[in-house]
Amino acid sequence: MVIVWAAGVERELWSHRCSWEDLLLPTVVDSGRGDLDQREGWTRRWTATWRYAGGEVVSPVANLAEIPIAGRGSMRWFSWRRAQRHRPGLEYLVSTGRMHGYESLEEARLLLVLDFAADLVDVLSQPLKLRFRTTNGWREHTPDFLVVTRTGVCLIDVRPVGLIKDEDRESFAAAAEAALVSGWNYVVAAEWRPHVLITIGELSAQRRPLSDPLDVQPGLLAQAAERRPFGELAAGSVCEPVARAHLLHLLWNRRLGVDLRERLEDCSPVVAGKQAA
Repeated sequence: MVIVWAAGVERELWSHRCSWEDLLLPTVVDSGRGDLDQREGWTRRWTATWRYAGGEVVSPVANLAEIPIAGRGSMRWFSWRRAQRHRPGLEYLVSTGRMHGYESLEEARLLLVLDFAADLVDVLSQPLKLRFRTTNGWREHTPDFLVVTRTGVCLIDVRPVGLIKDEDRESFAAAAEAALVSGWNYVVAAEWRPHVLITIGELSAQRRPLSDPLDVQPGLLAQAAERRPFGELAAGSVCEPVARAHLLHLLWNRRLGVDLRERLEDCSPVVAGKQAA
């Protein structure tokens, strides 16, 4: 089944415990698989095209996992022009230390979530062009991202749930099959849990390295062990404005945790994270 990751509503979503897939709402797009031509030998007939070492490489889907991920380039350029209908750009990720291309604001938001919650190693935008056969003939699809994390590799498509059409479901199903053959995960990022993007946007304001000349972080970490509200932690520090910046920084780096099912506010409980001493 091809779905956006569906965690139960009752599942704990503390930011230091959840993975990025936990932050998505379920969206089933499995109906597209019915028109795929997957007769015997389809993994040899379907192909994928990569940019590698300055040129294009075409391989059967069966051999996708054999091509090194390092050294691959994007299949498309991220360009800007007047009157274009989408919003491309470059997003800096702390996890990789590089800029990464995106073609829409939805893709930019996904990159921010990956930087926060995916244990990210590397990201490749527009990583490959998949050529697959359906009952109506050959089609092509370019997934949005190939993501390497500390737990594995994931192929990702981004499309707001209200914009998913039948042909998109067919493309997503084909990408999911190609990922399965390669031993990768596959995710369609279509709809986020309420408040997730707002909260991660607030945390990202302090995601870069932050010095601590007033030595406020040890006190914040110690108090958070008692599960204190965000505003109370900040107010109890030697300098509240500085403490607020450091709280966001500690939350981004998962040394503290908040419940991502709710928007981050002064009343939000803060707990010690997985990296807290």
